[in-house]
Order: sequence, then structure tokens, then C-alpha cells
Amino acid sequence: MSRIGKKPIEIPQGVDVKIAGRKITVKGPKGELSLEVQPQVKVEVKDGKIFVQSRDKAFWGLSRALIYNQVQGVTKGYEKKLEIEGVGYRAGLEGEDLVLNVGFSQPVKIKKPEGIQFSVDKNIITVLGIDKELVGQTAARIRKVRPPEPYKGKGIKYQGEQIRRKLGKKAVGATT
Repeated sequence: MSRIGKKPIEIPQGVDVKIAGRKITVKGPKGELSLEVQPQVKVEVKDGKIFVQSRDKAFWGLSRALIYNQVQGVTKGYEKKLEIEGVGYRAGLEGEDLVLNVGFSQPVKIKKPEGIQFSVDKNIITVLGIDKELVGQTAARIRKVRPPEPYKGKGIKYQGEQIRRKLGKKAVGATT
């Protein structure tokens, strides 16, 4: 059983945490995030630490993790990197939007969500932001445009992601 909810969250220098009813607002050098916790969760700030208490253990750990992610986001920020692999596959920026040329007849445009930044370096797309959930969702939306295929490995994948490769028909037929 996880006991993550029991650990208090340290509030770093320059971060301001305000609690108004069920709404928690975390303000830091990179921006501001707010979260509404479940009614059975009680959050309080004491001595530069955030304490989370709850009658429901599942919401206890979840709420603590979400608040911790917000504190980390407004201080350090989050990033996800994606790799584009394939002949003629490339990405670019058009204004603030991301344009992907990944084998379709038309380029695919992905609008930049509020609070997210894109940067492109050769075949690597970097998604930056302070909200961990939004960064992950945006990276998943980009990957979904052309997921990596198992035969040649072409497509968009997370950096460091391992793709299980399959043998083609010719290679399988030759072995039997």
C-alpha cells in the first residue's frame, strides 16, 4: 500500500500557495496553476510545507501527487521530447503552431494550447510547459498523428521509447 499521501510537500523559495475552500492556487517564477481538490480531502499549509489529509486513501495520494506536480511545474517546468523517424518526415513551426510533414498528402497542423511551447531541432520536437498533465496530453496528441510502426520503425515516438520490431512477410516466409 502506498503511503505517498503522508509525505508533506516542501514549498520552495519564491513559491506562493493559497487555499480558498477546495481551490488551491500555486504561484511561482514560471507561472500560476490552480487545482480543485475533492470534498473529502483537506489541505493545509504549515511551516513552509503543504499537508494533505483525507478519509479516502485513493484521493489522499492522488491529491498530494497533483499538488506536488504543480509545485514542481511552477519552479522547474516540464518537458517531453518526441523523435520523428522516416524518410522525408519533418516538423517545423508556423508562427506558434506545429506543422508535421509525416507522409500524408497535406501537412498536419497542431495548434499550440495555452501554456505550452513547442521547439523543433532537426528531428526532435520538444513540448514545454508548467502543467505536467497538459504537456503529456499535447505530446500524446502529436504522437497520435503518426505512431511508430513495428516493421520499419517510421513515425513519431517519445525519446527513449523502445519499439518492438516485427519481421516482414519475406523474412518470416524464408525461415519456414
